[in-house]
Amino acid sequence: MSTDQLGSLTYLVLLGVVVGGYFLIANRRSLGRLARHATLWVLIFFGVVVGAGLWSDLQRTVAPRQSVFAEDSRIELPRAPDGHYYLTAQVNGAPIRFVVDTGATEIVLSQDDARRAGVDPDSLTYIGSATTANGQVQTARIALDEVALGPIVDTKVPALVNSGEMRGSLLGMAYLDRWGRIEINDGRMTLTR
Repeated sequence: MSTDQLGSLTYLVLLGVVVGGYFLIANRRSLGRLARHATLWVLIFFGVVVGAGLWSDLQRTVAPRQSVFAEDSRIELPRAPDGHYYLTAQVNGAPIRFVVDTGATEIVLSQDDARRAGVDPDSLTYIGSATTANGQVQTARIALDEVALGPIVDTKVPALVNSGEMRGSLLGMAYLDRWGRIEINDGRMTLTR
């Protein structure tokens, strides 16, 4: 321990003795109540310290997120409480959250996500069609300038924009085929290049 640290520690101990001594003298008639309040504050302090120390572990358990391992060219996705796997990618520089859908052939953007990615859905020609769980929908074919997951970047990625209402965008097999290996194990989907 350095001299500066020892001096700081001595100062804090003396300050604690003075403040504690004042409270003891000021409350000498109700020491039981003072002890209860002091114990409560000590427990609150230690609870905050423990909570702050465990916060990252709690976040991983309660609300797991996707992890990008650049050195391994690997992405890990936790299974969401609804049973789906979600992946957030930077599409033309905008974060877009996709449902990973092995039953979809293409990347399919909702109109809102297309706008976020810099594509004007009102200027597209919807000449394609796709069969969905909700029936036939019209689609427009586009090429995304860039789809990035951390340091993994794909350019000129083909996609569709759906003319109908969608709650979110779909990440289909045309994009998933770019990955060398897809594994699902123990509630995690791992994409590896």
